Amino acid sequence: MKTLAYAWRYLWARPMGALLNVLLLTLGLASISFLLLVSHHLERAFDRDLAGIDVVVGAKGSPMQLILAGVLHLDVPPGNVNFAAVKALEKNPLVAQVIPISLGDNYQSYRIVGTTHAYVAHYQAPLAQGRLWDAPMQVVLGATVARKLGMAVGQSFAGSHGLGVTGHRHGDHDYQVVGILGATGSVLDRLILTDSASVWRVHEPAHMAQDDAKDAHDADHDGHDDHDTEEALPDDKREVTMALVRYTTPMAAVSFPRWVNTTTDMQAAAPALEVTRLLHMLGLGTDVLRAFAGMLLLTAGLSVFIALWSAVRERRGDLALLRMLGAPASRIAALLLTEALWLALLSSVCGVLLGQLFVLGLGAMLGLESALLAAGMLWPSALLLVPALAVLVSLGAALLPAWDAYRSDVLQLLQSRG
Repeated sequence: MKTLAYAWRYLWARPMGALLNVLLLTLGLASISFLLLVSHHLERAFDRDLAGIDVVVGAKGSPMQLILAGVLHLDVPPGNVNFAAVKALEKNPLVAQVIPISLGDNYQSYRIVGTTHAYVAHYQAPLAQGRLWDAPMQVVLGATVARKLGMAVGQSFAGSHGLGVTGHRHGDHDYQVVGILGATGSVLDRLILTDSASVWRVHEPAHMAQDDAKDAHDADHDGHDDHDTEEALPDDKREVTMALVRYTTPMAAVSFPRWVNTTTDMQAAAPALEVTRLLHMLGLGTDVLRAFAGMLLLTAGLSVFIALWSAVRERRGDLALLRMLGAPASRIAALLLTEALWLALLSSVCGVLLGQLFVLGLGAMLGLESALLAAGMLWPSALLLVPALAVLVSLGAALLPAWDAYRSDVLQLLQSRG
């Protein structure tokens, strides 16, 4: 304990030098922390949102765009596909499940997604309030949407066209909130879910709406109560944005995408393949940041070495006094090593916290909170690398000064003091 206390006092005997060393180490460790946290956030987001989705089928275009738009909901989709063609996929023996996804509107920048109850079941999202939709124009809110917008069951709202906040408002088609999902940490938290028929009703041409109204009027005169007028149009006139497909067997990954791409007007994009490509592209940027962080750590290590080496020269009198009072040479060396460990400890704490703030700032600046970057701070086990690096750099820089202090002769120390 005395060694810890002496080392702490020696460290701050030169406050400006100590602060400079802590600052340099902190910046390097913060860069490493930032890279580790971003990697963890991305892996976590991809694992939770892509789980159980073997392939995404949609309009021809960029496969990566299809994945980003249909699974992660971070991009605009390449287009729409025929609903009948999507339903036909269910007859393929290699397909276990098809979940249609219809995009096109938003409310306060949160996407309104037309789908089926299977989409909710896929992510095992519990209901916090209310129920799931059982008719068109009813919606279920994700946990983040309900919290951010302060909405509750029973409220109504009108969506806006497009996936941005600048689209015109569909004032003649109001959605009613019938349920709110519990938080899952998945993409569902930031979506507004409804029946596919709701999206068709809002976007169908005027003459189709008139035909639906006429059919509903005729049904009323016939004594029938037909609430789902959207069924008046055949499936081959309906469109969806894409479909999430789950295979019956892993072997389907070999033949099914090729079959879709060559025999239909649609394209099949494998999430695992596209995410690998995305991470590879991001890796080019992380390599630069990693090299920058390495240079900072190298500079910090050199600064610590110079500071401790100078401290040995300046403190020869103090070291001589300690030796005369009975302190062994190993205690003198331990004193310098402990001073380096104090630097490592302070820099580790500051570096990890600064790295967390960098990630939070990035999420707020790019609007990725609760999407690729989760809200709040995460503490993955990979962050243990940060204090390990701090100790390695600090002790590595302190070894030579400590060895020099250990080898110093008491007589020489007294002569230098005199």
